[in-house]
Amino acid sequence: MEGHEESITKHEQLLQHIEGLKIGTKISVRKLAKNLGVSEGTAYRAVKEAENLGIVITKERIGTVRVEKKPRNITDQLSFGDVVDIVEGHVLGGAEQGLQKTLHKYVIGAMKIDAMARYIDAGSLLIVGNREDAHFLALEQGAGVLITGGFGTSREVKQLADKLSLPIISSRHDTFTVASMINRAIFDRLIKKKIMLVEDIISSRVRVSTLKVNSNVSDFEELARETGYQRFPVVDEWNRVIGIISRKDVEDIPAESSIEKLLTRHPITAGMHTSLASAAQIMTWEGIDFLPIVDRNRKLISSVTRKEVLQAMRDAQNQPQLGETFEHLMWNGFAEERGEDGRLFFHGMITPQMSTNLGTISQGVLTALLSQAGLSAAKDVNGNDHIVDNLTTYFVRPVQIEYPVVISPVVLEVSRRACKLEIAMTHQDSLVAKAVMTLQSIDHA
Repeated sequence: MEGHEESITKHEQLLQHIEGLKIGTKISVRKLAKNLGVSEGTAYRAVKEAENLGIVITKERIGTVRVEKKPRNITDQLSFGDVVDIVEGHVLGGAEQGLQKTLHKYVIGAMKIDAMARYIDAGSLLIVGNREDAHFLALEQGAGVLITGGFGTSREVKQLADKLSLPIISSRHDTFTVASMINRAIFDRLIKKKIMLVEDIISSRVRVSTLKVNSNVSDFEELARETGYQRFPVVDEWNRVIGIISRKDVEDIPAESSIEKLLTRHPITAGMHTSLASAAQIMTWEGIDFLPIVDRNRKLISSVTRKEVLQAMRDAQNQPQLGETFEHLMWNGFAEERGEDGRLFFHGMITPQMSTNLGTISQGVLTALLSQAGLSAAKDVNGNDHIVDNLTTYFVRPVQIEYPVVISPVVLEVSRRACKLEIAMTHQDSLVAKAVMTLQSIDHA
């Protein structure tokens, strides 16, 4: 255990040293090892973990650099470089620094030049065809230019773009198509901003308490007293997670006994980019309240508890909804009402976007609508969020587009952990679809 404690201390010292470096400092593994008196392998592992934590980045021809870790969900704006990728374009000028700049808005140049001038400002992007006067105007007002139809521009425009570090981009697509592509990308970013990941609640400064495979029960007891926790990851000499040991595993076991045969091997883990909803579902399905967070090589980065995940999800639900997923687009067309018996029901119209090429409702859409109605009804009963455990759907008769339908969920059974419902969809009082659904609560302790 002494060697284990020493290696942990060195590793922590390296991470703290890296965190203390000035933003922008270049990091050399060899220099880091020499300055802190550790092997280059130990220094390399610390740098890779710092990279996983988002406090350093490694770029080709630049090397490893200390950066400021920013919350992932604030990067909802596109850069001009992102636009190049989105519209499958190529850069004609201003590429050196211009692509790093942030796009604030775009303007479609389908107007006379004097009218166009009123809408273009610094940080915007002018989407226009083969109009050199518009290209000049945009650059002079601090905007980038996206030329549609695969056209180019003059050498003078390119030179001005280089001088001002503003990008001139050419795309083979037409104006409507590139505007749609950019809109879709903006909405996708807004949706991603709402979806919280494990990395959003992980702190790089919180040490994860671990045990080694050769630790004994007394080591577990000592760590439990120090931290107040009753479950720990077990790691090997390379900090890879090989198991989990908990209080129930060491009950009535002599203090000198090794934990090697007591631990649960091949434990469930998650990564930094796992969504919080997925982490909650994993812990619900597996009946666990602790999840080690690992990198691609199963090396331990951090850990989360079910309580932490659920609290973060509740906080996220209090934020305004940004962007629209397909589910929101479908469900937003349905109104919620309460019948005389106090039960919720939902009514809306089957829109053309919900149909197949035969003009009837897509079975996937129908299933999604029934599921959403069931989830809403279950939350209305006990206030909990749920995940679908089982869903059996019966399609009774075709549902045409522009049919008004009513979805009526009935809760058959409910407990702290689970909920069972029967859900019916009707059109003019005739049954068109039915589902039986079992849900698991992700909020129970």
